[in-house]
Amino acid sequence: MAIELPKRDVVVVGLGAVGGVAVLPLAEAGMDVVGLEAGGWLRARDHVPDELFNNYRGWPESVQKANREIPVHRRSASSPDSPRGALHPMMNAVGGTSLHYWAQSWRLSPWDFEVVSETTRRYGASRLPVGTTVEDWPFGLDELEEYYDRVEYAIGVSGQAGNVGGEIDRRGNIFEGPRRRAYPMPPLRWTGFIEQMADAARGLGWHPFPGPAAVNSVRYQNRAACAYHGFCDRGGCHLDAKNSTAVSTIPRAQETGRLQVVTGAHVRSVEVDGEGRATGVSYVQGGEEYFQPAAVVLLAGYTYENVRLLLLSKSAAYPDGLANNGGQVGRHYMTHATGAGVLALFPHRLNRWYGLPAQGVAIDDWAADNFDHADLDFIGGGNLWVYSDRRPIAAARMPTFGRAPRWGSAWKAFVADNADRWTNCYLQKSTLPYEDNYLDLHPTVTDPLGDPVCRITADFKDNERRIATFVQDRMVEWFRAAGAVEIVRQGLGTMGPSTHAYGGTRMGDDPETNVVDRWGFSHEVPNLGVVGASVMGTSGSHNPTLTAQALGWRTAAHLVENWSSIAG
Repeated sequence: MAIELPKRDVVVVGLGAVGGVAVLPLAEAGMDVVGLEAGGWLRARDHVPDELFNNYRGWPESVQKANREIPVHRRSASSPDSPRGALHPMMNAVGGTSLHYWAQSWRLSPWDFEVVSETTRRYGASRLPVGTTVEDWPFGLDELEEYYDRVEYAIGVSGQAGNVGGEIDRRGNIFEGPRRRAYPMPPLRWTGFIEQMADAARGLGWHPFPGPAAVNSVRYQNRAACAYHGFCDRGGCHLDAKNSTAVSTIPRAQETGRLQVVTGAHVRSVEVDGEGRATGVSYVQGGEEYFQPAAVVLLAGYTYENVRLLLLSKSAAYPDGLANNGGQVGRHYMTHATGAGVLALFPHRLNRWYGLPAQGVAIDDWAADNFDHADLDFIGGGNLWVYSDRRPIAAARMPTFGRAPRWGSAWKAFVADNADRWTNCYLQKSTLPYEDNYLDLHPTVTDPLGDPVCRITADFKDNERRIATFVQDRMVEWFRAAGAVEIVRQGLGTMGPSTHAYGGTRMGDDPETNVVDRWGFSHEVPNLGVVGASVMGTSGSHNPTLTAQALGWRTAAHLVENWSSIAG
């Protein structure tokens, strides 16, 4: 028999990058909020500069509920399951993956909100790929800009603005949509190698700029500036200079006295009453079962977990899963094509040791619809990113570019001479949703509590494969202009578990094709909200975190302003 707890105004499931933002406007408005988090608290002293611990052992098992429920991938409904990884790309803790992510904090481009209408206007409707389910967002960048701004200042984002109020600044991204003000902090510093790459880009007629990062370039909110110590790739910050929600918005929400944080809470289902309204959530903590009643439920897990929890929450009112009577939960799934990378060997040392992956130079000339696609066989594009980040184990796993064997004394000598002469890059390509790319529950694989894990059925389509080839070509061109002597192209990879997963609870005005409305509340369950990248209808060519956070703040603000009609 579950222990029933006192009823709250709002229960938020997941206190990661997005839930950790959404609780702030709710608590500041005086709402009684409880946040349920599967992991625990990690402090600055817990974040060790240890590559083996961070990147290969995946942090302590005690905070890794996610590692016991890794989604299973298959390429199509008729394909066998792909090999399952040992580590989930995400993690559990107060602050979630915002503790160990790269902290790149990008806004989407204006085009990403209106792919259908802009593609049709510029190239004709026939240019939309066959089988895609893409829709325009129910609003544009201009409506989300206010919330982008709020999040950038609430958590702290460093960067160089390229378009403030329509005034273009060529030190920043000239392709970005208008913003109301500059970033709260200047960009992270560049190294000599980053300057070299920027100069090469300018020589090609491109427009390099420093990328935005939720990392302190100067002291901010009484937290230290970045020391560029070099363990931000799946590592937390022992200086609290990486602005996770655990050190920014969540503590401020707690200071209001209106947020209770419950850790170690494994939520298993959302409960409903006879009328189909959400009544609260059931969770397990320390072997005990609890029911947390609330007037409003906000799901703030990662894409896979938001979808999984809805599908697990079956009832008489929702026999196929909560908010799924229309059959849309799990549909319109996408991941970034972050594979298809390019590796380059240079004739000189690059001084890429340490630093952090959010410290680099970006090119958006080939992102979104920033270039003419009239004579191309795809729509969309990619962001090119070269950065400063190298640690010993990763360096030793370098390719030999055909110049040495992959083992033995000759390999050791090659690594010793060339470990600081090669670089990778980070190419993020836009991906569209398709009818046969979706999420559901696996029929046989379960977590330790016996609940099915999420299953991913998805593969890249021709449009995305052509983008990958095109963007790789641009990266090869850039490396050669910078002086690279050897270049290796990498494969595209799969659409398996990813840190950049989208869709499954898509946002839109049409309840026939979307799970939540333009404010993030279920079309079928009026007091159920969903926040996170699972509501996004397009991926864009940039990291999803800031957009998901802005959407989370927007949903919370809408709840505050419309409490009586939503809570009932």
